[in-house]
Amino acid sequence: MAKFVVNPSSPAQYDAWRQGAVPEVERVGPGLWSVPVPIPVNPLRYVLVYVLELPDGVAIVDAGWNTDEAYDALVAGLGVAGHGIADVRAVLVTHIHPDHYGLAGRVREASGAWIGLHPADAALIRERYDDEVVDSLVRREREMLGRSGVPGETLDELAGASMSIRHLVSAVRPDRLIEDGDRLDLPGWDLRALWTPGHSPGHLCFVSPERRLLFSGDHVLAKITPIVAVHPQSRPNPLADYLDSLAAVRKLDVEEVLPAHEYRFRDLTGRVDHVTAHHEERLAEVEQVVGAATGGLTCWEVAVRLTWSRPWETFQAFARRAATNETLAHLVWLAERGRVTCVPGEPDRWHPAAP
Repeated sequence: MAKFVVNPSSPAQYDAWRQGAVPEVERVGPGLWSVPVPIPVNPLRYVLVYVLELPDGVAIVDAGWNTDEAYDALVAGLGVAGHGIADVRAVLVTHIHPDHYGLAGRVREASGAWIGLHPADAALIRERYDDEVVDSLVRREREMLGRSGVPGETLDELAGASMSIRHLVSAVRPDRLIEDGDRLDLPGWDLRALWTPGHSPGHLCFVSPERRLLFSGDHVLAKITPIVAVHPQSRPNPLADYLDSLAAVRKLDVEEVLPAHEYRFRDLTGRVDHVTAHHEERLAEVEQVVGAATGGLTCWEVAVRLTWSRPWETFQAFARRAATNETLAHLVWLAERGRVTCVPGEPDRWHPAAP
């Protein structure tokens, strides 16, 4: 696939990313700031929280992990922008992953801010983060991984790979449910919500037509692609959702993309086209791997044969689970289009489509 060079809109953020550092708090434009909030022990290093100034305070897009370090960084970043944590009036959450949703409850407790989330993600909170019911989610994950052919000796480790980060979330309920197309009640801003499922069932982007800005969350990033995977809480065909969501944002007339990680950039259309081409290439590779085998392959066996950014043997448990579930998302997409077939069993086996 031809290399696509992203056009950074913030040289300072871009340089920090390349150097493995955390960028400084930046004034993005009139009444708009970017605050990096650190992520513990994670190659992404930080989430970019955006601070939108209002007549009576600020709204923020995403919040960060629920750690003291993250909270202190958010408070300090608000201070650079001339505000305090008590000035936060709204927390717009792009999705419920810990680095976006984790601190929302603590911010609400300190400020009285309302929290907004898409209903599809709000519906997942209890099973994902409530100690009384999370075991059912782990059990369903284990069953799905078993059907994907994950070796028995690693099933428990992979099924519980996310449990160590659950404490990084304050599992509060949102005050407002934000639907696709909703206009956000933020004086001085013309933000509209755009439902972009794929990375999570209820992922939201926020677009400002007047300022020609897209707050893209994890939906479109400058360098990496978000995890799009089949798992117990996903929609049936998350890759189809994701590609449709990419096509939807491609139609937007925006000048700058403000993602939750890495750095701000321009040329949304070029980046969307490149990400779409990446998935098309991956789908072709998955189909080729299935077609080259005799007797069918499990999802795990397909995943092991694919090209990854680093050797499969170096993947830790969470990365292996993500890779397996991402592979399953590509298999499901191909099956729905008649390009591969699945023979259900323990485990499921994937075969080339009949000629």
